[in-house]
Amino acid sequence: MEPSKTDPMIKYNLTEFPDDQDGECPLDPVNTGRTHVRFHSGKSIWASRSTLEKVLAVLCLVLLAIVVLLVVLMAKQDQNIMYLHLGHDMAHDHKDVCLSRACVDVAASILSAADFTADPCQDFYQYACGGWVKANPIPHGQSTWGTFGKLWQQNQLVIKNVLESPPEELANDAERKAQTYYRSCVDSNGTAEARGGTPLLELIERIGGWNLTGSNWSAGSWDFQRTLQRLHNEFNAGPLFTWSVVEDDKNSSSYVIQVDQGRLTLPSRDYYINKTTADDHVLAAYLDYITKVAVLLGGNEEEVRRQANDVIRLETELAEIITPSDERRDEEAIYHKMTIAELQETAPLVDWFVFFQDAFSQVNVTLPHNLQVVVYAPEYLSKLCDLLKEKYLSTLRGKVILNNYMMSKSGGGLVRCLSKAFRDAYKMLRKALVGTDEDEETWHYCVDDTNAVLGFASGAMFVRQNFKSASKQLAEEMIEDVRTAFIENTKKLHWMDEETRKKAEDKAEAITKMMGFPPEILDSDYLNDKYALLEVKENEYFENNIRFSKFALIKNLMKYGQPVNKTRWDMTPPSVNAYYSASHNMIVFPAGILQAPFYDPQYPRSLNFGAMGVVMGHELTHAFDDQGREYDKYGNMNQWWNNATINRFKERTKCMVEQYSQYKIGNLTVNGRQTLGENIADNGGLKASFDAYRLYRKAHGEEVPLPGVNLTHSQLFFLSFSQVWCSAATPEAERVTALNDGHAPARYRVIGTLSNSEDFAREYRCPLGSNMNPNSKCQVW
Repeated sequence: MEPSKTDPMIKYNLTEFPDDQDGECPLDPVNTGRTHVRFHSGKSIWASRSTLEKVLAVLCLVLLAIVVLLVVLMAKQDQNIMYLHLGHDMAHDHKDVCLSRACVDVAASILSAADFTADPCQDFYQYACGGWVKANPIPHGQSTWGTFGKLWQQNQLVIKNVLESPPEELANDAERKAQTYYRSCVDSNGTAEARGGTPLLELIERIGGWNLTGSNWSAGSWDFQRTLQRLHNEFNAGPLFTWSVVEDDKNSSSYVIQVDQGRLTLPSRDYYINKTTADDHVLAAYLDYITKVAVLLGGNEEEVRRQANDVIRLETELAEIITPSDERRDEEAIYHKMTIAELQETAPLVDWFVFFQDAFSQVNVTLPHNLQVVVYAPEYLSKLCDLLKEKYLSTLRGKVILNNYMMSKSGGGLVRCLSKAFRDAYKMLRKALVGTDEDEETWHYCVDDTNAVLGFASGAMFVRQNFKSASKQLAEEMIEDVRTAFIENTKKLHWMDEETRKKAEDKAEAITKMMGFPPEILDSDYLNDKYALLEVKENEYFENNIRFSKFALIKNLMKYGQPVNKTRWDMTPPSVNAYYSASHNMIVFPAGILQAPFYDPQYPRSLNFGAMGVVMGHELTHAFDDQGREYDKYGNMNQWWNNATINRFKERTKCMVEQYSQYKIGNLTVNGRQTLGENIADNGGLKASFDAYRLYRKAHGEEVPLPGVNLTHSQLFFLSFSQVWCSAATPEAERVTALNDGHAPARYRVIGTLSNSEDFAREYRCPLGSNMNPNSKCQVW
């Protein structure tokens, strides 16, 4: 989905080199380790040489001239791929090697990333990525670092350069808004620093006050419903629960109001359960963070710390009634459509019709009294109302705690939009959560912010600067090859009944593919209209973020009652990512990922299919994972599988849950249930892409080897797949992944997937029973 303002940002530090390295070179008398040869003056060097030495010198000059001539002639060849004849002692079947620049560059990259001293049949991740991990320490200010982050770094720089160009060079008003927003974030004139916490204090006053800051707030006159409406419907903040206008999962051609459980401040409920600020360093850091922010806003430190402890205890109680994500994977089971009256009965503490009408009045929509909504967490809402009524809304002290929590939750994300003192307050919490508290250069996170707020405007700039039509054409051919291979493979699945198989093939055929970028973003009128309601001012970074939150809310409300656009993109073009939309039955591959090292039209197809092809297969397989399979080819959730086939599918997924649940991350294990959908997609995507590559080879013949890489192209396919996941992370960041992420850690995305692949075991000749070729394998697709 489109990155939100609260998503973790990809950050890095750029190592800069002097532009001019040809400056003065002072003579240094210190021994540098080089061998210095002294010559005596007087007799010339040539005259002092013997006849044999003179002959050898001439021969060397002649050979050097021949080599230079050959290099010049090869450089002038028109062909994209050049070949060098090799001797018969090479381990390849072919006697030619690809010497194009792309081949030489990627061969060097493969060799530097790999650790060929490792046994590929024991630990293929070490074999593929050992060199990369050794040569790529986590950069300054980062908690994770990998191939995705390095490519995003390149994309960031492209966006930065365009955003910093003269305004008259930009194509339209929308792009100039993106530039203005970026400048407000960079804050080169120090406006944000000079204003300190004033913008947030003014916002708190508008909402009604925050007891922690010592503002004029009164528990006796506090109106819970009114505050809830202001935070949700005016500032799009969303404490206690979430709601939005979305496609109805059971009727994806229409929009519906959806209500769900709330989100916690920390990444997972596991950071709260059975822990206190006295015995847990993360909760202690969270307490310090709330305290420092409130003190900066005018609160008394001793009193603030006491009240902040109460806030964390309330949030811990919310964590206890929130359903864990691994128990919410069956979307059909948690889907509850009900009338507004039924919602009122389920959660009577809020006047729901008044709440929703308050929101929709902003777009001149009058809701019907028999309004239907979809609730994904009725049990949570019921428990929430009981908790708040019995413990927090029944006493003045309880109201103080609830107000403090709601304001802390709503204002926390805006702290980073204030001066350095406020941003520094977050450092210790970030250190506790992800293992680093180092600063980064401002422009990095400002590019991220701009991409989140005006991503299709900055995306249009990125596309014009960086995306080639040839990249899109070959990528579209590849996805069709992967789709064909996936459909052919379904015919071999004995666990599927024939009727379900035919419907699955129809769904795979119906999947819409989107490559690169939505073409309309290059239309200035379209782009200007898209962002027409968003006001951006250069010296108002804090206010720009408030305006964006309101803009996003209004745009969402305006969907209600309108036809669904099933070709809408929810990810910006520069994103190094891809996604599958179940309600649209659509796979999307932004321009940002259609680049090396994932993909290059000049690369051998083995590498393209191994990296980008597996990404394509991964997203396609999501249409048939444990959640995607519940949606038919039209994007509607219903049971279109035979009951016996569903049961056999679930038996196969149990194998995968058990497999991944055995993998360790520090003192934790991977959550096999939480990561099931992604693991199914990884395994299915690998198989579909390798089958597609086999079909390509059958049609086009074998590819010539890469220089210096003594591997077949089938072996290179699996190495290319694996090197996409080369990465490093702090122990704290790994903990966040284990507890909160729907993906397995990178290491196990390689080991888990390849150890299930008979194709991999055959190509690397791994003995049966070895780590990478276990006797028992899990396979779904």
